[in-house]
Amino acid sequence: MQLINRNKIRHIHHGCIEYMVGLDTTLCVQINRSSKNNAIKSIFRIISRLGDGVFWYSLMALMLISYGDSAINPVLHMLSAGLLGTLIYKWLKSTTLRPRPYEVHQDVWLTGRPLDKFSFPSGHTLHAVVFTTVLGFYYPLLMCAIIPFTILVGLSRVILGLHYPSDVLVGAGIGYSLAYLSQYLIYIAH
Repeated sequence: MQLINRNKIRHIHHGCIEYMVGLDTTLCVQINRSSKNNAIKSIFRIISRLGDGVFWYSLMALMLISYGDSAINPVLHMLSAGLLGTLIYKWLKSTTLRPRPYEVHQDVWLTGRPLDKFSFPSGHTLHAVVFTTVLGFYYPLLMCAIIPFTILVGLSRVILGLHYPSDVLVGAGIGYSLAYLSQYLIYIAH
């Protein structure tokens, strides 16, 4: 039986990480180039601004107005999952300290407004996915309208030079996981 050469494993591991970082950066630069088009830049600035919370909190208010008392639990579920998401992403940002792509790469143009200093993970995407997923538990027919907006929020963060694609993917994964974990906790509590 041959012993595994640890240096060889480290070399392979390091090579994989370098490849992934390179791919992330390349995709970031390529997607961000679309912001050179003024119409695209303007549209995605609006989408990103709505993703700051304006869209989601307006939607929650509209749910309460439209559905009355039956919307209280879904709105509270969205708010509590969103609050937990905020705590997690702020902790991750302060722990990982990943700089935003426009700060590191001259090829990335900043065309949006950062809400905080660090990049990883995307809080906009995390919240868009957690709110969309929780909303789907209660109002599945709304998904046809909400999912495209959620995808555009995530895309806007890369187009505007604020995030790497990996920041968006991890934010989406955390948001999805939080939504399902919170739904599970509600299920076992009843």
